[in-house]
Amino acid sequence: MSRVQMIRHGRPASTWGDADQDPGLDAAGVEQARAVAEILLALPEAERPSRVVSSPLRRCRETAQPLADALGVTVEIDSRVGEIPTPADLDAEGRPGWLRQAFQGRWSEIGGDLDYVAWTRQVAEAVASHPGAAVFSHFVALNAAVSVATDGEAVAAFRPDHVSVTVFEVVDGGLILVEKGREASTQVL
Repeated sequence: MSRVQMIRHGRPASTWGDADQDPGLDAAGVEQARAVAEILLALPEAERPSRVVSSPLRRCRETAQPLADALGVTVEIDSRVGEIPTPADLDAEGRPGWLRQAFQGRWSEIGGDLDYVAWTRQVAEAVASHPGAAVFSHFVALNAAVSVATDGEAVAAFRPDHVSVTVFEVVDGGLILVEKGREASTQVL
């Protein structure tokens, strides 16, 4: 199967800018993880994921685990679908402001010591390398994959809600956007 479902993690126990840099899920997030597993398991067999891939961060791993348990597979960790890297000269306190500014512009305009256009391509290549998988990731990584698949330049291509499912087809090693996941108002923007 060449389909990939990319899922934003469930609601975390704390938000970016808080002291916990790697929070797990809160009670609502745990329920969201169970619900999205049921949604994915109910897909027609040809579209149902057979593998589970996750960012290394706890909120993604915990969101992925109910699906992995139901499928009887191990969660595969892929750091390439992790959070957007913060510039080396920026501390945790400066990250929220940096992100807010980045979300207002284009990938090529993000300041810092990293080529964020290249980072978007790396995220998309990572997602495309997991055909047949459910890939549990983050708001910004989802936007990176959608931007590459649609040749978009905006950092905030859409606002994926917690556990929204964005669907891609993998064609010739690249991503074709089939359907964006459910959008919601979010504190990110």
